[in-house]
Order: sequence, then structure tokens, then C-alpha cells
Amino acid sequence: MKLTVQNVGNLKINDFLKGTLDCECGKPHSISLKKVLIKKDAIEKLPEILTELGYKKILLIADTNTYKVAGNKVEDILVKENVNFKKYVYHVEDADLIPNEESIGKLMIEVEKDTDIIVTVGSGTLNDLAKFVSYRLGISCMIVATAPSMDGFASDSSALILDNLKTTCAANCDVAIVGDINILKEAPMDMILAGFGDILGKYSALNDWRISQVINDEYLCEVAYKMASDSLNKCIKNSEGIKNREDIAMEALMEALIGAGIAMSYVGKTRPASGSEHHLAHYWEMMFSFDGKKALLHGTKVGIATVITAKLREILVNSNIDFEIAISKAKKFDQDEWKANVEKLFKRAATGIITLNEKDNLNSIEDKLKRIDIIKEKSDKIISIINGMPTAKEIESILKTVGAPYNPKQVGIDEKDLVNAVLNAKEIRTRYTILNLLWDLGVLEDAANQVKDFVGKEKVEV
Repeated sequence: MKLTVQNVGNLKINDFLKGTLDCECGKPHSISLKKVLIKKDAIEKLPEILTELGYKKILLIADTNTYKVAGNKVEDILVKENVNFKKYVYHVEDADLIPNEESIGKLMIEVEKDTDIIVTVGSGTLNDLAKFVSYRLGISCMIVATAPSMDGFASDSSALILDNLKTTCAANCDVAIVGDINILKEAPMDMILAGFGDILGKYSALNDWRISQVINDEYLCEVAYKMASDSLNKCIKNSEGIKNREDIAMEALMEALIGAGIAMSYVGKTRPASGSEHHLAHYWEMMFSFDGKKALLHGTKVGIATVITAKLREILVNSNIDFEIAISKAKKFDQDEWKANVEKLFKRAATGIITLNEKDNLNSIEDKLKRIDIIKEKSDKIISIINGMPTAKEIESILKTVGAPYNPKQVGIDEKDLVNAVLNAKEIRTRYTILNLLWDLGVLEDAANQVKDFVGKEKVEV
């Protein structure tokens, strides 16, 4: 079977797991994910799936919370079926599990020599840790999901905090994903809404990808693009059901999150699902960590950030860009001044950001001037792409429909962190987004202030 934009929308999740598939983009796509089971009582099938895939020695992992939700049930099922396993539970209690060097080391110590798969009971952070450790140790991993809270289930990367910097690392993709509707629909509503927010962020991520294709001639797979877009549309259609925890809506949300992950694995990068909205979210996460604030759920930040990036696009479309001024500002760029600002703002994560920047020469004046010429030449096409995205108010309305936060003020993101995020979040990743485009044109600071006014005028319940 060859994947095309015409047929990809008709395929089911397990159709994408049939080995290497040819694609109209010219690159073959494959994923190591072998089995997806999303239905009521799905965890009862876990021993059967392990046998089917040939795994004999299991390390079962959870944290204090996910063990109470489903880990104990999974353990009982494995014992009942005489499955050979060892258990490890991260003790988190009142704290959040952080995917850093300490957590990675603790998990590695628990993996015995004859372990052939890590079975995770949980969601985001636990999944990231298991995927990364299994990748480094050359074994497999799978997940029993406890909440439809993020889109990393089927991706081959892990979001970790290494040397104090949020970093995307190569990792294994889970070989199987088990989503028991009975468990998923009972997840805390803020986690369900976080999954919805993560999917909503595809509006921004896909728009950024298309813009970079035009400006940087970046590779874009239309099939992966449509897969992520279909995942988004599936969730929007089921938004009322998600709010009401309906079975069919939980299944749709979980399939959408998995579909977005498959799209990422197909192209070997997070482009189909992560752009400027994730950069803003990562920035806020780092600042909250530096200030000792309780972390926000990833998808909650992404949903709010998607409103912000939509507003940034509106600002650009309505701006009268003076390209001569943009060129003049580009030529006056001061790398030492930039470095001092990064050190002041990013504190203990600054070294990693500066190293990343210098390695890829991200602040090259010559490259920036070339991009400005391309942007000027292709401005009509870029504006057309931007106009294909919903407005900030439309995205706010979608978030309001499901009862999710839509304004930074609702979750404790103050004016300073909002403005600084718009100005500096582009430093966290090398990916070209609307933030880089505004910076290239010399209007990012003005756009940040307009966003501040837009957010500040809105009356919300904090």
C-alpha cells in the first residue's frame, strides 16, 4: 500500500503499523509500534499482547499516583496469568515526577539483565522516561495509558530536562499502546483537557511547518501533515463529548493523540505536532521551574499558547512591513548582547541554549538577510498560509467549549513571562516558526507588546 493524501484519511490506526509503507512524499515510512488497543477492559488483554509480541521478562513501572489508578490492576492481571515481571514505582506523593538525570538513573538501575520490555502504567513523563531508557538499553517499551493527556504515545522522541534545559531526545517508540476506556474517562478532567489542548496546538504547529517549507525549503510530508490535521479535526468534532467524558469521545481523543504521534515518527521529527506554541509552553515550564512554581500540565500550556500564536499571526498579517528597516535591524544584530540576555534570562539553562545556537549558527546575519529576501518575494503566499488558521478568538472559543483555560492569567502566567516568552522562546529550539519570522522582520518586540495588550484586556476568572 502507498500512502497518499487521498487515502490516508480512510485508514485506521492499526493500518499504519504494517511495516514499511511507501509514501507520495518519496520517503518510505515505518514505525516500530505494532499494536494499538483502545476499548473498554483493554488491560485484560495485556498478557495476551505480551505473549503475541514475544516478551517474557517485564519491568512494570508506575508512579505513586498511576499505580493507584491502574498499576495495581495491571499487577493483579500479570500475577493471575503467571507473567514474569518486576515492579518499580516512583514515589512522588505531593511532588511532580521530573524527567531529569536523576529519574533516568533510577529507572536504569531497576532494569535487570534479562529484561526485554518496560511496561509503563501512566502517561507523559513516565512514558518519556521509559522510551528514553529502553532506547539507551536496547530493549522495548509499551504503555498502558492512564490519561489521554499528551500526543507522545506513538512518537520516537522523549521530552526530557537535561542540564536544566527542556530537550527533545531520540527514544524508542512504544511497541504497543493499551488504552482502557474505563480508565481513560475517569482521568482527572484537567488531564483530559490537557490532551485536548495538545491536539489543538496542531493548528499552530502545522502552520509553522508550512511557513518554513516556503521560507527555508524545509521537507514537508503532505501525508504526515494530513494525519496531524485529521487528528485535530477528530477532536474538534468530539469536543462536547470530551467535556462530558463520553466513551466515543475518549476513544476519539486517544486515537487523535496516537495519530499525531505516528505522524511524528513517520517524518522522524516533531514538526507535525510541535511548533511555536510548544516553544512558548516550554519557556513557561522553565520559568516556573526557576521560580519554584508548581508545573502546569503540558497540554494546558500548549492550548493557551495556541491562542497567543494565532494572535501573533493576525498581528503580522495586519502589519505594514518595511523590509528596508528589517534589513537594517538584521545588520545591527549584536551576538554578545544576545548572549548576555540569554544568560540573564535562562540562568542555569543558558549554557545549553548558547551551545545549541552556536553549533547551528542560528543568529547568522547572512542567513537572516537571505530569509528576508525570500519572505519579501513570497509574502503573498506566506500571508495566504497564515490566513488559513483560525483566529485567536476562534481558538479561545474552542477552549471555552470544553472548559479549558484559554488565557495566561488563568494559570498564573504573568505579563512579564508572557512578553518574555514571545521574545525569547525561539531560542529553545532550532525549529523555524512564526516567532522566528517576526524576528526576521524586526517586529517581534512590537508583536509581544500587542499580545500583552490583547491578553490584558480580557476579563477572565483567575
